[in-house]
Amino acid sequence: MPTHYSSSLSCNAMREYTKIRVIFICMGNICRSPTAEAVFRHYVEQEGLSEHIHIDSAGTHDYHIGEAPDARTQRAAMQRGYDMSKLRGRQVEAADLKRFDYVLAMDEANLSILESLRPRDAESHLGLFLQFADRHGEREVPDPYFGGADGFERVLDMVEDAAGGLLRHIRAKHL
Repeated sequence: MPTHYSSSLSCNAMREYTKIRVIFICMGNICRSPTAEAVFRHYVEQEGLSEHIHIDSAGTHDYHIGEAPDARTQRAAMQRGYDMSKLRGRQVEAADLKRFDYVLAMDEANLSILESLRPRDAESHLGLFLQFADRHGEREVPDPYFGGADGFERVLDMVEDAAGGLLRHIRAKHL
């Protein structure tokens, strides 16, 4: 699944090309997907795998392009040691479904949108993020945007679980 490189590329380009590329997708890219990006990046950095895994996030809608994650999301994440302050919202593009090895949606509605955007020749793994969770049986990460603080904590619990499972999966399959 990782992109392969030709021998004519420089060493730095080869290293970038051989990275496993993961993108997390929600609707607006200000709550769930940046949380997944920040948590997964933290786990990858803790394991010393930053040179091997590229991480990003995006939204299916253009509501929050260029904006920082929701303040409540950032506050909940920071309480657990995840800094999201440098992240900015962006909208997913059809090319992302070819560029990334793992395209992981937070819920079925966004997965359906991604399926409709997916180029025919895309080989990426397209699915729900929670398929990698060990302790959560739910299929979808709920959108906490219109709820209270407990919703953001619940999202973090689910994301931490699935991020750990995803990292174990990538290590076993690719590294």
